[in-house]
Amino acid sequence: MPAPDAASRTDPGAALRRLLDIMARLRAPDGCPWDREQDFATIAPYTIEEAYEVADAIARGPDFPALLDELGDLLFQVVYHARMAEEAGRFAFAEVAESISNKMIRRHPHVFGEAEARSAAAQTQAWEAQKAAERAARAEAGTLAGIPAGLPALTRALKLTRRAARVGFDWPDAGAVLDKLEEEAAELRAELPAADKARQADEVGDLLFVVANLARKLDLDPEACLAAANAKFERRFGGIERLLAAEGKTPQDVGLDAMEAAWAAVKAAERGDA
Repeated sequence: MPAPDAASRTDPGAALRRLLDIMARLRAPDGCPWDREQDFATIAPYTIEEAYEVADAIARGPDFPALLDELGDLLFQVVYHARMAEEAGRFAFAEVAESISNKMIRRHPHVFGEAEARSAAAQTQAWEAQKAAERAARAEAGTLAGIPAGLPALTRALKLTRRAARVGFDWPDAGAVLDKLEEEAAELRAELPAADKARQADEVGDLLFVVANLARKLDLDPEACLAAANAKFERRFGGIERLLAAEGKTPQDVGLDAMEAAWAAVKAAERGDA
């Protein structure tokens, strides 16, 4: 196995070749037993996890040392899948790179072809038209075709309704979505006495779907909104624990009223209230 040298540190081609060689060695008959027994299905969850870790490194500033490391982990996932495909006689890494290069050139005729420069909005419209043509070429019929089922649910709801909105299936404004949200909340409330989990799950799903639509109408990413809310809750609950710890207590030692009072204090401190 080639050791790192000056070339692999400065030449992207040499660095990538070394990584491909490492992957091939891991999957060789006398390679790593764990790596050898993996397949596309078992590796896919790691691929998704690594993408989230890239996003997390970006959200932290970005944290460039962590981002460098996480991008390497994500690249390794691409190399892993490509190696397994090569072993199956399907395609190799070079074809993956060639495919995305061709796609980017095809989708940017204003950069690589003869088309005129476009505004960002016009480019987005042209991009979507090109993707629709590609879906048609793959015989993916229907307005909603090609939206991956494995996306986070809020993100998939955003993409589904964004696609439907392009053909006119949409609420007129955010106010109309809020009205629908109130309607769905009322339907969920009506299901509470019966305690039918299947019906409650259906209504909660409808409620979340409408919330995703509300974010879209406000030009917000529902996944990012929820991530920010999670971070805020984590930060504020940590503040509760610190306030209680200063009194020699833990959340388990006090009741809900005391925790809510501490929550209000943490919230006020964040706002800078006197």
